[in-house]
Amino acid sequence: MPVDVPDTARGNLIRGKGRPESRGPDAAMNNKKNGKNAPGPDGRPGILVVVEGIDGTGKTTLARNLYATLRDMGHEAIFTCEPTDGKWGRLLRSSFSAAERLSPSEELDLFIRDRQDHVERVLSPALSRRCYVICDRYYFSTMAYQGARGLDPREIRSANEAFAPVPDLVLLMDLDPELALKRIIEERGDRPNNFEQLAVLKKVDAIFVSLSDPFIVRLDATLSPEELLKLSLELVLKTGGKEGERNV
Repeated sequence: MPVDVPDTARGNLIRGKGRPESRGPDAAMNNKKNGKNAPGPDGRPGILVVVEGIDGTGKTTLARNLYATLRDMGHEAIFTCEPTDGKWGRLLRSSFSAAERLSPSEELDLFIRDRQDHVERVLSPALSRRCYVICDRYYFSTMAYQGARGLDPREIRSANEAFAPVPDLVLLMDLDPELALKRIIEERGDRPNNFEQLAVLKKVDAIFVSLSDPFIVRLDATLSPEELLKLSLELVLKTGGKEGERNV
C-alpha cells in the first residue's frame, strides 16, 4: 500500500539536545486515567512500553537496557518480545528466512495468533500486577512489515486493537535504512533475512514514519546506547508517574 509521508514527519525526533516537547508521556497518563490497560489491585494499571523500529536500529539493546535498569531501581518489570517463542512465533521465524515464504495473509494470521497468545499469557497478567512491561516489537511492526508486503496497515491495526492493549508509550527508533542495513551486515555479522533487504526496509521505514499517535516518541538511533537509555528512561518514568527518579 502506498504511504504518504509528510515532509515534517520526522520533526519530533529526539536527538538529546534541544529536543522538542513530546506529548508521548502525557498521552500515556491519559491512557491510564481512561483505563486502557488492565488495572492492578488498587486500580492503577501497569505500563506497557513498546520499542519499535526497522531492523538494525538497536531496539532490542534499548529494550533490554530499560528492563534491567527498571529492575535495578526496584520496579517490578518484565522484558518480552514478538514474535514470541511459542508455537505461532516459531512458525513465523521460520518463514522469515525461508526460500519460499508464507504469503502475507498467512503470516498475518500467525502474527495475530501469536499476539493473542502473548496478550493472554504474558501482557495482561503483567499489566494487572502493575508491572512495567517492556516489549521489543508489537503490532506496529506488523503494520509496517506486512504493510510493506502489500497489506493495509490500517486494517492490520484495527484487527490487532480489537484484542491487544494499546501501549502507554512507543519508543520508535529512527535510523536511515541504508545505515541500518550496514549495521546488520557489518556490526552484527548477520546475513540479512527476507525482511532485511534495503528495498523492504525503505518501505517499512515509510510506514513507521507515517505513524503520528501522540504516545509515539521518535528517538535518534545514531545516539549511543547510554544516551538512548537516559532519554528513554526519563520518558518511561514520566509515563509511570515516577519522573523524579533517576538511576543513569
